[in-house]
Amino acid sequence: MSVRAKFWVTETTNTTSGGSVKLSAVCRGQDNKQWAQATPTGQITMNILNGAALEQFTPGAEFYVDFTPAPKGQEGMGEFDHLNLKQEGYPSK
Repeated sequence: MSVRAKFWVTETTNTTSGGSVKLSAVCRGQDNKQWAQATPTGQITMNILNGAALEQFTPGAEFYVDFTPAPKGQEGMGEFDHLNLKQEGYPSK
């Protein structure tokens, strides 16, 4: 079973290596009344390295977010191991 929620962009931050996006569950406006009743609060924060993807998230924009079960990932990997990041601010191995 999948679950669909509706979120809006509350904040974007640009950094030298990408940026971050903060989203909150919609709760404003008559057209979002049904969504607000089902998901009155919620937060999503994403760090995005892909500049083209980051540009899609403009403050005030609304998005559907679909939660669909996925197979579990590889056991034993650290949170950022697969990215091979050696940038300041990321944990080292």
